[in-house]
Amino acid sequence: MNSSPSIPCFKAYDIRGVVPTELNPELAYKIGRASAQFLSAKTFVVGRDIRASGEMLSQALTKGLIEGGADVFDIGLCGTEMVYFTVAQQGMDGGIMITASHNPPEYNGMKIVRRESRPVGSETGLKEIERLCLAGKFAPLEKIGHVKKLDCMDAYIQHLLNGVDLGRLKPMKIAVNAGNGGAGPILDRLEKHLPFEFVKVHHQPDPTFPHGVPNPLLPENRHDTSQAAKESHAELGIAWDGDFDRCFFFDENGDFIEGYYIVGFLAQALLAKRPGSKIVYDPRLVWNTIELVEEAGGVPILCQSGHAFIKEKMRREDAIYGGEMSAHHYFKDFFYCDSGMTPFLLMAEILSQRGQSLSALIKERIERYPVSGEINRRVKDADSIFEKIRRAYESMNPAIDETDGLSIAFETWRMNLRKSNTEPVIRLNVESKGDARLMKAKTEEILTLIGAD
Repeated sequence: MNSSPSIPCFKAYDIRGVVPTELNPELAYKIGRASAQFLSAKTFVVGRDIRASGEMLSQALTKGLIEGGADVFDIGLCGTEMVYFTVAQQGMDGGIMITASHNPPEYNGMKIVRRESRPVGSETGLKEIERLCLAGKFAPLEKIGHVKKLDCMDAYIQHLLNGVDLGRLKPMKIAVNAGNGGAGPILDRLEKHLPFEFVKVHHQPDPTFPHGVPNPLLPENRHDTSQAAKESHAELGIAWDGDFDRCFFFDENGDFIEGYYIVGFLAQALLAKRPGSKIVYDPRLVWNTIELVEEAGGVPILCQSGHAFIKEKMRREDAIYGGEMSAHHYFKDFFYCDSGMTPFLLMAEILSQRGQSLSALIKERIERYPVSGEINRRVKDADSIFEKIRRAYESMNPAIDETDGLSIAFETWRMNLRKSNTEPVIRLNVESKGDARLMKAKTEEILTLIGAD
């Protein structure tokens, strides 16, 4: 079967690969030329995370952008959301964040946005940028752009602080784990304005990631945050990934809180400020979110998971918040983009106002809607597995939804099965209404149907 040429580091939503075999200065230059040409951009924001290869790639990318006629505003070391913020707030034509998020140190990558920080993915321009890079032929130079340093830090910090009522925040001890990524310097800046005592774990940026890759979604990467929260008697624990566009919560006992339950709490907090607003959620786990949103007088809106889909749906529906169980949280007041710092501030505001511990608040929701957690299985033929699962349950007249993968819902339990975009893996989530034993039994039942590959 014939297939068109491709560049391995171009993925569905971003660019990511090993340096220098998959991503290198030569390719970074081409990406700069292609991005400027495709977006017809006159102004571009460029930022990078703390990885050792970041500066080298940034220089090559910037050369490509200015030779494509764009003026580059270099914001230097930052988190992904700071590029989003600066592009939207300053009215730039586009932006590129050089990051590989939670991948190992030898990786790097790029996330590209256009005006208003709208994402550029495979269906919205990334394939065309890849095609231009492969061809290596760009429009003739009309002018060379300029490079300017831009300090966005003060405006970014103030924007974060404007999202909460600082007067209602109470003194609190919080264990914060930056994972030696980029979150540490931001926390230091925020600390001056907040009544919190931070217990800092792996706080200093270090491109070698000496304590492991910063990906708290993996259970094996949660121990240090959990231990710090317990030993310091903190009221809250938080860990970030490398470019801090996701944050993960731990209660005062050091127990990890599934991102699913956080979505409902953040939705309620925002609906208290804007009653009647719309909230976007993904199909993997839904019942807890729907109930909390409706109780708060909001309108829950289902959307396919993935940042490009969530952001587009939020704009179309004028939603104030979108949440995914994967710990991506999107805010209308953050230009419909995902932020890893805003959820931390909102959760601190919730705990300050409720006067209850996080474990007490979460316990009721976990008991009401127990979940399996996301379970991954490698398979050779995902489509045949999906058909097998559908046949096993469709005669029982469940509600079937295919917004994202296959969702099957009964009165007391439901499941969602999705394909990975990047590997031969399917992802299963199961939840029930107040019956943990039923949830576990149905999870085992479905895993048996999937079988071992």
